[in-house]
Amino acid sequence: MFKALGDPVRLRLLSLLASQPEPVCVCDLTAPFELSGPTISHHLRVLREAGLIDGERRGSWIFYRVLPAALDQLAAVLATGAAVEAGTGSGPWPAASLRRPR
Repeated sequence: MFKALGDPVRLRLLSLLASQPEPVCVCDLTAPFELSGPTISHHLRVLREAGLIDGERRGSWIFYRVLPAALDQLAAVLATGAAVEAGTGSGPWPAASLRRPR
């Protein structure tokens, strides 16, 4: 999932989709970017294959939405990382060994 979000376009697409209460048509996702429709579709496919979004075909268009469980999973990983960074996390290594030197 994090690899898929390593591209700024995909991160922005996920953010746009997450901010919408209803699924969004791919045709509405091209306007905020200076990219072609096929390029946007490629980025959406990568997000979909990573399990971050889902798409539903309605006629000739596909409407995309964020999968809440995927966002929960990302948040849990980030929260664990923050806890380890703060020295309060648990894991196979002592938290102090995972902290960055100051």
